[in-house]
Amino acid sequence: MSASIPKVQIVPGTSPDESCATFRIHDESHTIGNALRWMLMKNPNVEFCGYSVPHPSENFIHVRIQMYNDLSSLDALVTALDDLDAVCTTIGDTYTKSLQSGKYERWEEQS
Repeated sequence: MSASIPKVQIVPGTSPDESCATFRIHDESHTIGNALRWMLMKNPNVEFCGYSVPHPSENFIHVRIQMYNDLSSLDALVTALDDLDAVCTTIGDTYTKSLQSGKYERWEEQS
């Protein structure tokens, strides 16, 4: 039986104060990488953020975060994930309400 891999790991080479860190996020791809990068860059305390998929056959992404003023990159990551979750919840709720209202254009294919 193999050991379970944690969803998020800190890659070696992180600064001692955690103001600069690279995180490995397992079982994710460009979909979450780009959205997470966007959300992180909205934080004015983030100096740099980028993500990469090291190789297409590897099932993880790397997210690099560098903070101003020696703030914690881990705190920024957690906040960005919470904010992204809130945005997705809002979009889902709005979409569901729109479908329930029935006020949308219907299209039927003409044969």
